[in-house]
Formats: sequence, structure tokens, C-alpha cells
Amino acid sequence: MKTIPITPVPLDEVDMALFEERRKIYPRLQKGWFASWRWVLVFFTQALFYGTAWLSWNDRQAVLFDLVHRKFYIFGMVLWPQDFIYLSVLLVISALSLFLFTAIAGRLFCGYACPQTVYTEIFMWIENKIEGDRNARMKLDEAPMSASKLRKKALKHGAWLVLALWTGFTFVGYFTPIHSLAEEVFTFTLGPWETFWLLFYGFATYGNAGFMREQVCKYMCPYARFQSAMFDRDTLIVTYDTQRGEPRGGRNKKVDYKAQGLGSCVDCNICVQVCPTGIDIRDGLQYECIACGACIDGCDQVMEKMNYPKGLIRYTTEHALDSGLTPKEMWQRVFRLRTLIYSGILGLIILAAALSLAYHVPLKVDVIRDRSVPKIVDEGAIENVYKLQLMNTQESARQFQISVNGINGASIVSESQVSLKSASGKAVAVRVRIPAHAAEKGSNRIRFVVTDTETPAVSVTEKAVFLVPH
Repeated sequence: MKTIPITPVPLDEVDMALFEERRKIYPRLQKGWFASWRWVLVFFTQALFYGTAWLSWNDRQAVLFDLVHRKFYIFGMVLWPQDFIYLSVLLVISALSLFLFTAIAGRLFCGYACPQTVYTEIFMWIENKIEGDRNARMKLDEAPMSASKLRKKALKHGAWLVLALWTGFTFVGYFTPIHSLAEEVFTFTLGPWETFWLLFYGFATYGNAGFMREQVCKYMCPYARFQSAMFDRDTLIVTYDTQRGEPRGGRNKKVDYKAQGLGSCVDCNICVQVCPTGIDIRDGLQYECIACGACIDGCDQVMEKMNYPKGLIRYTTEHALDSGLTPKEMWQRVFRLRTLIYSGILGLIILAAALSLAYHVPLKVDVIRDRSVPKIVDEGAIENVYKLQLMNTQESARQFQISVNGINGASIVSESQVSLKSASGKAVAVRVRIPAHAAEKGSNRIRFVVTDTETPAVSVTEKAVFLVPH
């Protein structure tokens, strides 16, 4: 067997690129139907985020997640740690909604409502207003440093930082009462945790929307990686019509391009210039595409100038594109069994959650039997001691009556009425006594009933064990 000698290559002569070098993207701002809808979502989501924190309800913040006191205030509701199930239901609803929207029309959430997309859109708008359009920004970055360039850059980053810090302040304001938080900020008495999260969230916004932008969507967001599992040939996606557009090439508006053997695509690259992730949609569906529709707006305007039919790039399905389906046929396949199942399950969960909240009892009771030995008192009567943890989730002071049943003659020989302040809890020691020979020796089941004295419909029953000594 012949041995072939291998000459080792010095490591300093090996050029290895473990990561793709980033090419800065200069998205061109585009007007159009999809751009208008993106801005509608930007205004809606930000009005909701920045405005809700300042709303008041019953002399308190309307939406407040008070982690210190373990209470979540959501308008008229007060949720406690025992209501964690509602958070789980919310996460399930969010996941199913994402599956449904993705199965119908791809990455709609990414293109219109994702915080990364929304803040990137706002930051790019600020950048465009201060530094100019796409060409002006490219020239400014290539130009040597000057007083004018320094002024524009400083103004842009200053505006970005103000918006980012205000975003961080608002975020913290959902966990610390925002009016108190504002006072602490202006008096420089902000606590360490509030300071950390304000700066962390603020600089995360500044870095993600100002610098990383498409890198977050391409490399950090897991949704981009598993979205294809929810796609099929009847999912609406942003698609370039290859049959109509190819072969592409430049031409005069007055020339019959079909006679020259050309397709509708004039190869203007507008679709690439407006793309926030820098892809060419003409290369087919790519995981970097966030389905924002910017390329559709740009291409439609070019088609309009050339007096060509719009829709060279459009929302359609692979099935419709390959088989030439009519819009009606396409939409019939979009709302298929898969999406109907998602819709049905989602609707049932939302209905169940709504009914649960509507019939939510604003009283919580936990019963713990004291570990002490049962006590024999007058004439052989037996006493057990219990600790009842009562929580009033209503935002008004209430009075509750405690009673016990399950054993004939059982009664409460301690205080049986308890007053609770609004949205508060209290531990109450309760002594239960039964007559001699009223129950068998060992464990006996009893039930505590706690009832609102003003609203008897508000009542909770909890089981417990009464011990009779042998």
C-alpha cells in the first residue's frame, strides 16, 4: 500500500471565516399600502405600551405587576400567585395565535407587531429625518469626520438614547408604580433594581433597534428557524412571480419588452433597497424574510410608473402561483382544515378563559390544621385548631362569616367573623368543637364555608380533617 505524503500548512497561512462579515444595510423608506399598515401597528402598539402605564383605576395604577406585594392589578382584577393558571392560559393563547397566523400568512407578527420590528422602524424614521434618505446616509458614512457629520451623528444617537431610556422607564413602570418611579428618577433616589432594569431595557432597545437590527431577526430570534415547520404550500407568503418577471433586465418604458424577450422585472433593485433584512426576494422565500411587504410596495410603484400590472411581488401561496389559482380558489385553500382546527382550539380556550374570569370568585381560602394534639374539653367535647389563610381580592373592604359542617353539632368556638381590607390577606386561628361521641375515632371530613356577609354569592368551601383521639 503506497503512502501519500501530506504537507502540513502553517496555521498563519490558513484563512478561516467562522462568521459572515456583516454588511451594513441602508433600508430605503418606502410608502405604500403595507407601509401604512406597519405604521398603524407602530402607533397602536406604542400608544398601548406608553399610555397604559399612566392610566388610573380606583385610585391606583390600572395595570401594575406588583412583585414586591405579589399582586397583579389589571384594571378591575387583582390576581395573586394562586392565579398563575391565567398566565399559563395567556401563554397558550399566544402560542396558538402565533401558529394560526403563521399557518395563514407567514410571519405577520414579525413584519408588523414584533417589538424588534416596531422599534427598528421608529429608529430608522429618526435616522432618516436627521441624516437624510438612503443615498445621503451612505454618503455620510463614507465621508471623513467633520463638524456637520459629528453634529448629525450626535443628534441621532441622542434622540435614540432618549427614546430608549424612556422605553426602559415605561417598562419598569409596569412593576413599580410609575408616578413614584418618576419622582424617584427626578430626585435621584431610584433603587438599585429599578436602576438596573431601566438601563438594561433601555440600552437593549438602543442596541437592538439602532445597531443590530436585522441581526436580531436573522441570528438571535428562534422563530426564524422553526417557522418553516408551520408553513405549507397554501400559506400566504411574500413571493416574486418568476414566470412573469424573468428574464429580468433594464428597458425603455416605450419599448415592447415582450418582443425583446424580457419579463416584467426591470431589475431596478428597489425590492432589495427597501428590505430591512437586505435580502433579494427574487431568489425565493428565505428565512430572513419577515413578511413586512416593503418589497411589494416598492415593486408596485415601479410597475405603476412602467404602466405594467401590479403584483409582480405579492402575497400569494406557492400552490396558487404554480397552479394559477384564482383569488377565490386561493383563499378557499388558505382557510383549510389545519387553520380551522387552530381557530377552533384557540376559540375554545379563549371562551373558557373568559368564562373563568367572569365567574372568578374574589375570595381565596387555604386551610391548614394545627399540628397540636386534639384537645378534650368540657363533658368530653373535642377541639381541633386550624389556621385559615383568607385573601380578599376585591378592591373594597369586606366582612366574611366562617362556618363549619360535616359533623353533627360541629361549631366554631373562636371568632367567626373576619374583616379584610381591600386586596389584602389575613391568617385567622379557628377552633372547631364537636360534642362527645359525635364522630368516629380517627380522621373525619369537615368543610369550612367562608361567605361574604354583604354578597352571599361570594362563598368558598374548603375541605379539612378533624381528628378524634383514640
